[in-house]
Amino acid sequence: MKSHTNLSRINGLDTLRACAILFVLMYHYMVFVSHEPSFGFLSEIGWVGVDLFFVLSGYLIGNQIFAGLKSEYGFSLKTFYIRRALRTLPNFYVVLAIYFLFPVEAGGNAVTPLWKFLSFTQNFDLKPGSAFSHAWSLSIEEQFYVVLPLVAILTLTYLKSIRVMWIVLLSAMAGAACMRYLMWRNVGDDFTQYYVHIYYSTWCRFDELLPGVALAMLKNFHPQIWARTLKHGHLSLLGGAILSGFAMYLFTFYSYVNGQGFLWFTTTFGYSLLAAGFALLTLAGLSPNSYLYRWRIPGASVLALWSYALYLVHKPLMNALIRPFEAWDVSVKSWMGIGGMFALSLLATYVLYRVVETPFMQLRDRYFPYK
Repeated sequence: MKSHTNLSRINGLDTLRACAILFVLMYHYMVFVSHEPSFGFLSEIGWVGVDLFFVLSGYLIGNQIFAGLKSEYGFSLKTFYIRRALRTLPNFYVVLAIYFLFPVEAGGNAVTPLWKFLSFTQNFDLKPGSAFSHAWSLSIEEQFYVVLPLVAILTLTYLKSIRVMWIVLLSAMAGAACMRYLMWRNVGDDFTQYYVHIYYSTWCRFDELLPGVALAMLKNFHPQIWARTLKHGHLSLLGGAILSGFAMYLFTFYSYVNGQGFLWFTTTFGYSLLAAGFALLTLAGLSPNSYLYRWRIPGASVLALWSYALYLVHKPLMNALIRPFEAWDVSVKSWMGIGGMFALSLLATYVLYRVVETPFMQLRDRYFPYK
């Protein structure tokens, strides 16, 4: 049996996942460490790395569920949940323990009540700046992992209707956009309310997982359309770059205007456009004739493999390193400081990956393999 580290990898998806974690690192470094755009525009727009993770997760998890429902062995909800738990919980619990054992060093701010982390409802009513706030996206993904297989079983197994599944999918995407509009009407120019009711909200952000699910639907239930689509990988890459670039442009220049507050169009449709652009890039990453699929960027596969551990551990570690760096007279705004922060984050990630994540992945693959 192959371990999870030896499974065949897709260069395009590895590249996208590596880009996603690098975006997040650059953004968080600006917000929590240097307080200036150390990487220029990439720092300012780096928050979109989470949106890219959402789309990739939607495709990967959707593909697992739909492929299982189609297979001769059937889909085991129990096995799916156990595999998800062994994949996500060990790393999460270790970093969560760090925040509660060393709250000042790890974050320096109020920690959300423990029960919210354990129930993955931390993103509800989450205030910006809270310790371990970056776990908000994990909460949305965990909620998604619970709901999607149940919806898929209901529509595809009991109702036996692919069309109903498509209707649910598209309706949910439209519903999330409507929810963002409704929330926008009450936000105005209040940044805290924007983050609480829109940016961190399950109801306003879950739809970014759904374009990835749509790709998995095409692959598993419309193989002829999927095969034809894969032949146009270059167009998918170009279209994805244009659409996601346009969405980033909107968020940079037409998201918030002094004196007016947050703008309705970008708030309502910006996240949808961004997710659609990233879905096209994901499609390009799966298309054998696309450059994104063909190019193997050195280090991308390692970053992709470590991305979950790195996402969890980098922020508390960087917070803990600020004072020692100041004591050592190493400016966190200098390239030496940035390099040191990133290098130590990668070292901590490697330890977490090898000591915690890998053993549980081996346990998962040994006792709960996919048939």
